[in-house]
Amino acid sequence: MSPSKADVLPQPSAPDLDILGDQVTIHPGGYVEPTVPDDAPERNIVGHMARFRESPLDFLREISLYISGTGWRAYDHVIGQPIYYPGFSDNMKTMIMRTPMLQQRIHELADKRLDVEEKEGLFAYAQDQNQLKSKRRNEIVASLQEVALGLTDGMICKMESNRFIRFAYYSATQLLTRAYHQGIHVSSEEVLRLRSVAETAAKNKHSIIFLPCHRSHVDYVSLQLICYRLGIALPTVVAGDNLKIPVLGAFLQHAGAMWIRRSFGNDALYTTLVQSYMDTLLQNGFNVECFIEGGRSRTGKLLSPKFGILSFLMDSVLSGRVEDAIICPVSTQYDKVVETESYISELLGQPKPQENLKDFLSASSVLSLKLGRVDVRFHEPWSLRSFIAEQRARVSDVKPSSALSDPLSPQSRIRLLRTLGYKVLSDINAVSVVMPTALIGTVLLTLRGRGVGKSELIRRVEWLSARVRAKGGRVAHFAGAPTSTIIERGLDVLGPGLVGRIDDLPETTYYAVDRFQLSFYRNMTIHLFISEALVCAAMYTKVKQGGGPDNQRISFEALYEQVGFLSSIFRGEFIYPTAGLLPNLHRTLLGLESDGVIHVTSSDTGMDLDNAANTAAHNTLSVELSTMERKNGRENFDFYNFLLWPFIESTWLGAVSLMGLTPPGPRQSDAWLDIHQAQEMTQTLGKTLYFQGDLSYFEAVNKETLKNAYQLFVEEGIVLIRKSSIKNSPSAIRLAADWTPQRDQNGSIIPEGRLWDFIEKIAKSRREGKNRRDGATVSTRVLRLADLVGRQLYEIAVVPGDGELLEDQRRRAKRKQEARL
Repeated sequence: MSPSKADVLPQPSAPDLDILGDQVTIHPGGYVEPTVPDDAPERNIVGHMARFRESPLDFLREISLYISGTGWRAYDHVIGQPIYYPGFSDNMKTMIMRTPMLQQRIHELADKRLDVEEKEGLFAYAQDQNQLKSKRRNEIVASLQEVALGLTDGMICKMESNRFIRFAYYSATQLLTRAYHQGIHVSSEEVLRLRSVAETAAKNKHSIIFLPCHRSHVDYVSLQLICYRLGIALPTVVAGDNLKIPVLGAFLQHAGAMWIRRSFGNDALYTTLVQSYMDTLLQNGFNVECFIEGGRSRTGKLLSPKFGILSFLMDSVLSGRVEDAIICPVSTQYDKVVETESYISELLGQPKPQENLKDFLSASSVLSLKLGRVDVRFHEPWSLRSFIAEQRARVSDVKPSSALSDPLSPQSRIRLLRTLGYKVLSDINAVSVVMPTALIGTVLLTLRGRGVGKSELIRRVEWLSARVRAKGGRVAHFAGAPTSTIIERGLDVLGPGLVGRIDDLPETTYYAVDRFQLSFYRNMTIHLFISEALVCAAMYTKVKQGGGPDNQRISFEALYEQVGFLSSIFRGEFIYPTAGLLPNLHRTLLGLESDGVIHVTSSDTGMDLDNAANTAAHNTLSVELSTMERKNGRENFDFYNFLLWPFIESTWLGAVSLMGLTPPGPRQSDAWLDIHQAQEMTQTLGKTLYFQGDLSYFEAVNKETLKNAYQLFVEEGIVLIRKSSIKNSPSAIRLAADWTPQRDQNGSIIPEGRLWDFIEKIAKSRREGKNRRDGATVSTRVLRLADLVGRQLYEIAVVPGDGELLEDQRRRAKRKQEARL
């Protein structure tokens, strides 16, 4: 379906901010054909620095400006609380160590240790037990104080030197503009609003909690650069201690990073220390930055929220220890992400390498690349205290002003935390900008052909841009730039390693070279169209059967059931609108019908305006492809399916792999399997099925999606998980009894039962392959391969009562596996 002219034209939006030297100006919104070569320095928030080889005098002049702290570079009058002064770290450690919470925990731990020593009889023969116990208690307290102080020193950020941060800003800008040659772009409206909020927060001594999405290590660098350049106090960045490596770790800690462990375990002192640090930061109005997703997204789309640090921050306000804090969701988008190649290696099962300075320096070749631009957008900040009050008032049906005083049960606290996490993700999606590379990657991966001509690529990018805007999304700010120009820039950034180009044809033709890596950019758009994709995938259960329109028509009841099923199995993958299944389905059907993709047949029984969605659902009889969509070759219907099919394929693969967990015999019925090895075997099975033609998408074997699938299986009760009591030992897995398939007299798995029915329901929405039909293929070759892989796992199964797998068993099993492969 071709977009109308009105749809193609960009909607009015705030101009980009341009900061150069000491001047802050606003760019006009219109596109102006450049009068200088396209590779000339571009005006943006981090203007290009002088290079020594190109202009030695200008380079030395810039260095002198930063050393002397001329103008805005001085960074000595920030909006916020004072930072970067001698003694900052000592003051912070003193405040943390004096927190009542930490001191109470230290004395509690000392008392517990004293009780243990008393039970062991250490004071039994003392003449004055009370005096000895008091002395011993003081020793334990002093020892714990020393331990806490050491942990604090290694954890906190050390904003000591103003001269250091000027050097750090200059160095980071030099490196970033070498890689992202078009710099960092922000919205002038959002930045001016952020400055205003920061000024108000500073007066009230409230912290701004920046909550960005996380796709690259560049995320925190770009946000720090923006805050520095705008004169806002730099946030303390919550970072994993895996980055605490020699030289680089110290540099980051002095630039604003604080280090925390990836797992706290049962360390009560460390947990309390982290909470005390968060309280201290928020009580004194210091800004904080932490990533709502925890780690970096390897797939390109938002991950589910992680509630670790977010829980500490919420508890500070919820407990009343902190009056309020300001939440600011942040979206950071890239033309190209530096780490995508390493992400693909990790998703294919290769272990994540340990962070080290040697690898960081060896990756410096990326600094000479032209990776386009970074686009940072800030959602309108909001009060954490007000959010908590409103949510509690909604549940308890009281006024928000009195809701904070009521006690909160553990279950209610978890619900509140989840609501907070998903609201932040929703806000990030709301301000996210779709970059040209994401548009190109999405188009190339949602076409049936091997490649696409230039004119068709332009047409589909324009259509997709119009759909993004119609869904309330944003397209990167290129104003009135011709689509062809935008596409050329995007293709240059992606490079020939991702998108191939053939020129010696009647029309220049483009094709996907690395579909797996391109999927990272396609996944940046899927959140906008997930509702449409679910509906089309449900309709595909009938469309794939072929025949005429009557045979492909689906009843509303069948559509509602399959959409509900798909929504349920992907609840860990995507963020859905909060209105509920029926209203969302009603709105999606209306939108698809308005776009000419489907035709809805309804009965005319009147409309209840108070409950429009329920009435429309009751009146809707059936749904089918529209006549226009059929004439257009189903291109828009297929587009939505192509977005979701890789995820359907991956979940189907995970479910099929569970068939392999069927015990080979009665002796193994109570055995437990190493969950990590089970997931690795699933990837091996997926690769085999892909190369044999039974899996359509190689990206379906990616580790992250399969891990989400296994989490779904746990939540649905399909598999049971046993945690190991031994540190660093993996969890174990086995099928639940009522989900375990049966074997026939020959030992083959019988394709029936609850698990088989679950697999079949997923398979209904799978993309039909040219040389396979789901039922017949799965019940023979695919099922045999799953059983073969599963039997290998049972050779190293954990016997009931064992705490861990024996190393010699692992080695023997690995040798057997390699021999079979």
